[in-house]
Order: sequence, then structure tokens, then C-alpha cells
Amino acid sequence: MKTNLLIKCLLFSLCFVFWVASGLMIAVGIYSKAAIEGAAVDSLTADPALLLIIVGCLILCITFLGCTGALRDNQILLQIFMWSLLLILLLQVAAAILGFIFTEKVERKSVALFEKGIIRYRDDLDLQNLIDYIQKKFECCGVSSYRDWSKNRYFNCENTNPSLERCGVPFSCCRRNTDEVLNTMCGYETQRVAKWKALKHIYTDGCMKMVVNWGHQNLYLIGGLGLGLLLLEIMMISLSVMLLKQIQFIKKRIIRRSAASSPVFAETTHPS
Repeated sequence: MKTNLLIKCLLFSLCFVFWVASGLMIAVGIYSKAAIEGAAVDSLTADPALLLIIVGCLILCITFLGCTGALRDNQILLQIFMWSLLLILLLQVAAAILGFIFTEKVERKSVALFEKGIIRYRDDLDLQNLIDYIQKKFECCGVSSYRDWSKNRYFNCENTNPSLERCGVPFSCCRRNTDEVLNTMCGYETQRVAKWKALKHIYTDGCMKMVVNWGHQNLYLIGGLGLGLLLLEIMMISLSVMLLKQIQFIKKRIIRRSAASSPVFAETTHPS
């Protein structure tokens, strides 16, 4: 007797997809770690590149167990895979519930993280590009307001600041109009003027507000992606359970047949 080929193929395919994705995560993490300047992320809560590598390695190991266990009908590997995936699923659900309950605390942590990024803006090109991308994508400037850039030593308004960018904001805060000539100095001295006047040249709303608004507008999309991931994990757990049940059933049948064909069993069932 053999285990169901369809269940094996489905489980292997799902594990393989996650296995490839984890390999890409590790590759991106290693590249980022090699290319990034270490000092730029020292002030952040966690190094994103290091997180990518750790999470990628964890997923790689777990999905490798699933792939190998499904191909070889290995009960031990499938059990380790199933319990590991179940633990990850429970942690994800717990994190989602805690994030919902402590929304304000999560927001405060996000604000603090963004502010640290603003402080270190000029210290690393990758961090600078990331902040510029966020400000361009969400058409925002700073964390809560464009004046948050005064926390950066190059953009603060102190008279002792020798920087040419004093009291300004990065170019990524500027409003872009395709009909006009590109002005890379549009953010200069904007912190000195009133908000209504600065609004003509730059985005004045903070990025935290714009990101939260984007999240509310795309709530169904985010929820759908999260639910889809959870359903995939539940499907993988269910397939591994079914495969384990089949392996156990086949083993019991083999043991019974072996016992039935043994001479000792024949003598006890057919006494002379």
C-alpha cells in the first residue's frame, strides 16, 4: 500500500513555494547586509536585513522538513513540520490580536522608529532611499508634520547649523508637477514659513497619518492577503495530518499482515 499521491504532491508543492520564497528572503537579506552601512541601522530597534535572514532561514528549514517528509513518507519529519507550522500559526494569530488590542502602542513604536530613521537620514543611502520612497509614495513629509525634519542635524533651524539644507526638507517632500521644470531646491527654508505657504511647494502632512489612511482604504486587501496566508498554512497542516494518518494506517496494516503470516501466530490460531 502507498500513501495518496495527490496529498503528497499538494503538500510538496506548497512547501516548495515557501521554500523558494524563503531562499529569496535570505538572498535579499544577505545583499542588504553586505551593501548597507552598519552604523545606519544601529539606532533602529532591529536590523531589517538581519530579520529577513533569520525569518528566511527559519522558513527554509521548516519547509525543507515538509518537502522531505512528504517525498519520503517520513513520519518524524512530518510531525516536526506540522507542530512547527502550528506554532507559527498560533504566534501569528496572537500577534494579530495583540496588535489590534494595543493599536496605540504599536503606533507609538512606529512613530519612534520613523523618527530614528529621520535622525539617521543622511548617514546611509539605503535608509535615505527608503524614507524618500515612503514620502513620495504617500505624498507626505516627516512623521507627524514636515517640521519633524528639524530633528535631523542637517535640516534643523538652529543658527549654529552650517548646513545649506538648514530649515529645509528633503526633495522627496516636494510637490511634483510635470508641466514645470524640476526644482531640486523646492524644500529649502520651508520650515521657516507658515503651513499654508509651505503647502504650495511641499507636502505638509505627516507620513504616519497617510500610511494609516492608506491602511484603512486597503483594509480588505490587507485582510484578504493575511487570511490567504493563514488558509495556506492551515491547508499545509491539514495535508500533513492526513499524510501522517495514512502512514500510520499503512504501518498498522503491515504489522498485522506480518503477525498473521508468522508461524507463531499460525500455531495459536490453528492448534494441532
